[in-house]
Amino acid sequence: MKAVELIRKKRDGSPLSKGEIRWLIEGYVGGEIPDYQISALLMAIKFQGMEDSETASLTEAMAHSGEMLDLSFIKGFPVDKHSTGGVGDKTTLVLVPLLAAFGLAVAKLSGRALGHTGGTIDKLESIPGFRPGLSKEEFLSLVKRFGLALADHGDDMVPADRLLYELRGVTATIDSLPLIVSSILSKKVAGGARGIIIDVKTGAGAFLPRIEDSRRLARSLVATGGRLGRKVAAMITDMSQPLGRMVGNALEVKEAISTLNGKGPGDLEELCCQLGAELILLSGEFLDRKQAVTALRGRLRDGTALAKFRQLIGNQGGDVNIIDTPSLLPRAANRIEVQATRSGRVAGLDALSIGRAANLLGAGRFTKEDEVDPAVGVELLCKVGEDVKGGKPVAILHINAEENAKQAMDLVRDAYKITEKGAAPPPLIRERIGCRE
Repeated sequence: MKAVELIRKKRDGSPLSKGEIRWLIEGYVGGEIPDYQISALLMAIKFQGMEDSETASLTEAMAHSGEMLDLSFIKGFPVDKHSTGGVGDKTTLVLVPLLAAFGLAVAKLSGRALGHTGGTIDKLESIPGFRPGLSKEEFLSLVKRFGLALADHGDDMVPADRLLYELRGVTATIDSLPLIVSSILSKKVAGGARGIIIDVKTGAGAFLPRIEDSRRLARSLVATGGRLGRKVAAMITDMSQPLGRMVGNALEVKEAISTLNGKGPGDLEELCCQLGAELILLSGEFLDRKQAVTALRGRLRDGTALAKFRQLIGNQGGDVNIIDTPSLLPRAANRIEVQATRSGRVAGLDALSIGRAANLLGAGRFTKEDEVDPAVGVELLCKVGEDVKGGKPVAILHINAEENAKQAMDLVRDAYKITEKGAAPPPLIRERIGCRE
């Protein structure tokens, strides 16, 4: 085979075979096919798209480009979850121990983020001593013994995704649907999960703001996962306003602990229970969603989910005292109140603006090399549908440096749309795709 012939084939709209796709991925990861040819292939895929069978073949080839985890020896149905990302999205911190408390095996590999706030690993690293870098043997041992582990992606897993993602960023092919699907699912397949729930965000603070684009992605993820022998379901969930009330790494850990104590914000608890219920249904433990949700809420109330979180932190070197004393988490030096511009009711709260404000304060990254400040962020005192009074605080900025504070304050203030009558909060779950009824 020659790469140029396969590029021409894709450019002209013909599908690539499973063998051809595998040869291209292996050649690129092995250094035999240069960047400029794979860049041309990515652009051909961007314009011509891929058939479902091609997307599945690409996903499988990427998954097998590095080390694969075998969870077959572990007791419990192995599950995983992915979110397309949003503002204040700390569901993984709640969902992993919650599912483990239910007896499912959760071998969760996460990463750091480039954008509004840190990724799951950034959040966990705000816990003093927490160690996300685990060897394969240690990671699997923890899952076998305790039912859960949450670690950073190693360079030896799915190297094709890392290489392709870097190219996609500089070739304007980030938004290609089959490339998005293969990037997400290849890591789940390599991680050994049999049941997967995908939280596809939609709205202003989402990667895909338009619901029709979110729907296309969700359907493709479910179909591709099924072709690869995985049980995959997706939910399209709202990200027009932030999830929960805390945006920032240590702040979100604190809110996750409250939720695991049964005292968290309603939208965060509801989303975690709905996502978790879907995985329980996929595992066959329950046949009725309402019963599964009720059972999960019980784990948040009786302390078993919190005990699993304590176990997770302790197993990976973190200070478990932060659970009972959250003030031990990093705290910003200063707090600045953001006042409401008028009295009324919150009719809108732009998630993207809140995310940008948190990023300016240091909670996220503008480049991969940026250091995240774990203590800073935005605390939301009011959300959509709630009454506010002019001159009273609607949010609090947690800051360590004055730089960008004024710009962040303006972004937060302008994110609030306050009217006389206001509006009801948007529905949290917009659609379910491939979900068990």
